[in-house]
Amino acid sequence: MRAIENPQLDHTLIALADPTRRAILRRLAEGEARVTDLAAPFAISLNSVSKHIKLLERAELVERRREGREHILRFRPEPLTAAQAWIESQQTYWTGRLRALDALLTAEGGKEREDE
Repeated sequence: MRAIENPQLDHTLIALADPTRRAILRRLAEGEARVTDLAAPFAISLNSVSKHIKLLERAELVERRREGREHILRFRPEPLTAAQAWIESQQTYWTGRLRALDALLTAEGGKEREDE
């Protein structure tokens, strides 16, 4: 299987890799929020939360708008659809490969799989 470059998918998976960023996305899934409100539940600085938000923006998982001095964020689920499609393709590929390996081992007299 040849690696295909997909920077957007890379950004999405990197963004999802951190529990703080996932918590921010869970909160934004409920509706828009100000950056300061998003930062409140975390025991980290506002600057650190802003860095997490920048990674979410780079992945296009959140969109920012300004209202005066306030920065309002909203969740954008579209990049998750692409990530889900990639995960499903990997699952299909590896399930097929493992079934082929199992058939080969069985044909060569290998140990048969036990029913689960």
